[in-house]
Amino acid sequence: MYILTSYFQIIKPGIILGNLISTTGCFFLASQGEINFFLLFNTLLGTSFIIASASVLNNYIDRDIDKKMQRTKHRALARGLIQPKPACLYGYILLFFGIFFLFKINLLTLMIAVFGFFIYVVIYSILMKRYSIHAILVGSLSGATPPMIGYCAVTNYIDLGALILLCIFGFWQIPHSYAIAIFRYQDYQAASIPIFPIKKGIFKTKLNIIFYIFLFFVSTIILFIKQYAGYKYLTISIILNIIWLFIALQGFKSEEMNFNIVWGKKIFLFSIVMITIISLFIAVDYKKEYS
Repeated sequence: MYILTSYFQIIKPGIILGNLISTTGCFFLASQGEINFFLLFNTLLGTSFIIASASVLNNYIDRDIDKKMQRTKHRALARGLIQPKPACLYGYILLFFGIFFLFKINLLTLMIAVFGFFIYVVIYSILMKRYSIHAILVGSLSGATPPMIGYCAVTNYIDLGALILLCIFGFWQIPHSYAIAIFRYQDYQAASIPIFPIKKGIFKTKLNIIFYIFLFFVSTIILFIKQYAGYKYLTISIILNIIWLFIALQGFKSEEMNFNIVWGKKIFLFSIVMITIISLFIAVDYKKEYS
């Protein structure tokens, strides 16, 4: 039973759940109230397997640095509860099932999922995370693909709406991830990972958080301007963005590390609440016959 729990934990179920909420929201947006539940089931199942596979392989790749970080040192691969080869095989099996279910939907959806998988596992985890301060920027593309999967599963083409969603969820990823980098600063330092706060300083990171929150704000408004979403969505987006920006601006009150840790957690936790609520409003406050 304990080993089964370990195999369940390395697929990062919390991350899967969060991504499925945004995937569902964008699926509903594209569906315009005419929900094909069989298509939705295959979309969510395929997306879950792809994300699970990417998470397992990320655990496999990072097993050495995970041992050095308080946040990750208890992961099954870092502790040796699961051996590397079985974990790697597990990841490939999950990938196979993800491809199987998404291939049944349409080729475009599968291509988007494979693109996101490749960015996260190969470009981010292998090529950039240990060597570049820009890893988070590249990784944000991967984090924005599940909403596009949900949207394109219905439309079977990439239109302006899909690109706006890519911007919304991509820009959201960056301040969300930078906040983690700040309140887990010592972890990343111990593992010698060249994250932006370590290489460029926390003050510059805070400025970047403000900048990308602004881009996220603009992207959410454009979804309304281009008539994909309604006034309820617009209202809640403005309110949440103002709150997020207000919290972010509070970060300039102090450069003391304990303050930064608490502040970083606030930015991180609110970002999760906000993107969940926005995803729900994307799902229910769509505009008929959007242009």
